[in-house]
Amino acid sequence: MLIYGAGGHAKVVASILSACGEQLAGLFDDHWQNVKWSGQCVPAVYDTLVMQNEKLIIAIGDNFMRRKIAGKVAHAFGIAIHPTATIDDHVSLGHGVVVVHQAVMQVDCQIGNHVIINTAAIVDHECIIDDFAHIGPGATLCGGVRVGECTLVGAGSVVLPGVKLGRECIIGAGSVVVRDVPDYAKVMGNPARIIQ
Repeated sequence: MLIYGAGGHAKVVASILSACGEQLAGLFDDHWQNVKWSGQCVPAVYDTLVMQNEKLIIAIGDNFMRRKIAGKVAHAFGIAIHPTATIDDHVSLGHGVVVVHQAVMQVDCQIGNHVIINTAAIVDHECIIDDFAHIGPGATLCGGVRVGECTLVGAGSVVLPGVKLGRECIIGAGSVVVRDVPDYAKVMGNPARIIQ
């Protein structure tokens, strides 16, 4: 497996691959000169011709950067799921998805491409998470929640059943979201209110 990115999230993805017995074949980063990587691979600038048969994961926490990079990658995308994650058999996963330690996904969830389900996040039944979204550590999506493209649900947030979060939203850490959030909004608090 190849990783694109060499920051903190990439280290987590490398740890997931190791826990799964998967070999890290290569590491790409556009700013490789500034990278401090303790693993065996040496970062290099992305090259479409390098290890063409290996799958790749974009291991960058920034939703917009993941989306931008996905448009230029020629490799097929892989998936990284930590062995301690619990995923129901009836969950649909897109490509490039990363599921971190102790995350839970319940029945009939639909997870888009390049989504991050971070440490101990809970995604309850029938949630739909669109491409490039990020569900932060310890966040809880109750049943039937919809998360728009590139939306960030901050660490420890709770989104109540059936709530729809628009595209490119930011849900502040620790927020409790009790009603729908429009596209491009930033919300925080308990109950969450639009701040921008």
